[in-house]
Amino acid sequence: MKTILQKFSVPFTYPVGFTHHVFDPKNPALASILRSPSSGPARALAVVDAGLAKATPGLIRQIEAYFQTHRDTLTLVSPPLIVPGGENAKNGWGNVREIMTAAGLNHLDRHSYILAVGGGGLLDMAGFAAALVHRGLRLVRLPTTVLGQNDAGVGVKNGMNEGGAKNFAGTFAPPFAVINDFAFLKTLPQPEWIGGVSEAFKVAIIKDKPFFRYLCKHAAALRNRDQAVMEKVVEKTARLHLRHIASSGDPFEVGSARPLDFGHWAAHRLELMSNFTLGHGAAVAVGLALDSTYAMLKGLISPEERGQIIQGLSDCGLPVWSPLLERANGTGEPDVLVGLEQFREHLGGRLCITLPDPVGAKREVHSMNLARVKKAIRLLAHESLASRADAPTKETKTGRDGSPSHPRRVRRTRPTDTKGNRT
Repeated sequence: MKTILQKFSVPFTYPVGFTHHVFDPKNPALASILRSPSSGPARALAVVDAGLAKATPGLIRQIEAYFQTHRDTLTLVSPPLIVPGGENAKNGWGNVREIMTAAGLNHLDRHSYILAVGGGGLLDMAGFAAALVHRGLRLVRLPTTVLGQNDAGVGVKNGMNEGGAKNFAGTFAPPFAVINDFAFLKTLPQPEWIGGVSEAFKVAIIKDKPFFRYLCKHAAALRNRDQAVMEKVVEKTARLHLRHIASSGDPFEVGSARPLDFGHWAAHRLELMSNFTLGHGAAVAVGLALDSTYAMLKGLISPEERGQIIQGLSDCGLPVWSPLLERANGTGEPDVLVGLEQFREHLGGRLCITLPDPVGAKREVHSMNLARVKKAIRLLAHESLASRADAPTKETKTGRDGSPSHPRRVRRTRPTDTKGNRT
């Protein structure tokens, strides 16, 4: 056989900006990014998260006013397209087709822009649609949630859920640009405000021990909606994610190792089991608690380190337990274990799970001892039951607006040793 070995590389460069009030006509950030290679104005279709539009009265008018102010260089090809946000945005082909149809009706070409404004679910889905039209329109992401700004919005992946599997369909397609507007974070309900912090813990636990300590130290501030602290956490987390994508040698995940999916094999399954009533951030927090407990039982991290992880997540107001972990399938086994096989298939045939070894560093393992996973579940269940039975005294703190925040337990859960006994 005669063979021609074709080899080439394509460098990808895209800016990730941080600002406030991106649609203020005096803010040049968006106008400086949307450029046309021709003499005419840049053409853009805006796709807006319906939940965001509802939570931000006047947002649609602000977008239209921004383009009108900059009409010499920008054109909004139609009124902003409002589509469902959250995980529902990614379920099935309906929303993808709607965006593709709008792009076709407005004659967008490869130099036109899709401006995706919303949370991580919308960004994933809109990015997938943009990647399919003409094999790739210019995607500009404007993440508006903590999770979107520190993780989902800054990477190179997009996708949608299909066939009972999360992110079953999708592509690798770097965005043209990302603009994180911190002002949007103030509109988030508490679950979405704190949910994205689980991704900060994820990357800190396996890559940056000083950052992990910072998160634990400022957990109460994060829970109580300290905007300045959250902005630091979002930017730091985004930088760590971007650094990994640039330096891992595998930005499009051709191999099977995916460190940034630490805690996600269980999280993805829990989301599906809950019919997506359990948010991604909360599911990741539970997944981190499970895999960290497994890592302790395996001897990779100490009981003290595991205790710090559990306490840090809890102090932020993130869950470390879900009853779904104990839900049995038809064979009597925990249904969450199905997530391991789904994860293996998603990775390309070889299971690769990232675990802390120790906190601040990582180890890739290619098998999970199912008896040990079930023991980790039992340990978390025991601690959750003990915590409820103890009925600790609670003290109520107020946020900046004077409203009550999540109650904080005065009594702290003691760490356990590798046999599950409290130390």
